[in-house]
Amino acid sequence: MTAPADQPVTTTYKVTGMTCGHCEGAVKEEISEIAGVTSVEAAAATGLVTVVSQAPLDEEAVRAAVDEAGYELVG
Repeated sequence: MTAPADQPVTTTYKVTGMTCGHCEGAVKEEISEIAGVTSVEAAAATGLVTVVSQAPLDEEAVRAAVDEAGYELVG
């Protein structure tokens, strides 16, 4: 089932290597640059990054952004 075109898409990713607020900020900054992303929340304690976007994101784009920040997308 896909979301209607006017509904935001929320996706949660697991990222390894984040240990502090600086790490969260680096990951948030890189993912925020992906076209269509409207919000990013990163939690170092759990390693979870929740991304809200206008449409489903290309996982490779997310992986590249996380890599650019110096961390690794799990899965």
